Amino acid sequence: MQSRPPEKIKREIRRRYAAIAKSAGSCGCATGCCQPSAVPGPAPGASARIGYSPEEISSAPAGADLGLGCGNPQAIAELKAGATVIDLGCGGGFDCFLAARRVGPTGRIIGVDMTEEMIEKARTNAAAGGYENVEFRLGEIEHLPVSDETADAIISNCVINLSPDKGRVYSEAFRVLRPGGRLAISDVVAVAPIPDRVKRDFSAYSGCVAGAAAVPETEAMLKAAGFADIRVRVHEESAFFIKDWFPDSGAERFVRAARIEAIRPGPGVLQVL
Repeated sequence: MQSRPPEKIKREIRRRYAAIAKSAGSCGCATGCCQPSAVPGPAPGASARIGYSPEEISSAPAGADLGLGCGNPQAIAELKAGATVIDLGCGGGFDCFLAARRVGPTGRIIGVDMTEEMIEKARTNAAAGGYENVEFRLGEIEHLPVSDETADAIISNCVINLSPDKGRVYSEAFRVLRPGGRLAISDVVAVAPIPDRVKRDFSAYSGCVAGAAAVPETEAMLKAAGFADIRVRVHEESAFFIKDWFPDSGAERFVRAARIEAIRPGPGVLQVL
């Protein structure tokens, strides 16, 4: 799978997530949704199973929670009022809207997604919810449409594993963070070699399994980008819901959800409480 040209990978992923946006459903990282025969639609209770509270789920605009994700980056970002936050691969804007409530009217949220249909959906959701401190930009996470040293914090939920150039993603994240800024994401990591049969299955790639990087590789990429205080915390309990992504594939044996955190060295900024 990794031998496919990067641009072809991006086109195929963009096509799949455009279909998700149009159907208002989930075919990515959520309970049962990665089956080839799955009917698009948010898996019941999917967001609750990966760490979102009932209050968080109900507070977002209708249609923002697409059931995509492998964890709750809000639970680790600990955002402070007035902070500027960037969400990598924002989808319908679910995490952006939760972050907006934490940073308040003096804060700022920038969601970035490479799928036009997702950006359109997110903007519609923002207008419906009256979110004036949230904006959405079309762009790739390998080439962020954001100026240097803009953000106090970066969040992301089960997106970086989809990138064919994860090292570039982390370098871009470092660039747009201010000194002292924090990367706090949820993603999928490999905890055992991923079988070739899975790597060749594009549905497993776009479903957040086949493209997962190993923990040591993830740590090395973050270090190479310039980050410090790197922590990758694997959630063994995530095997419980990962086994439903591709039933009978054994995905739960070689990938796990993880919290990935790192700091751009420098003076402290407004990213923590």
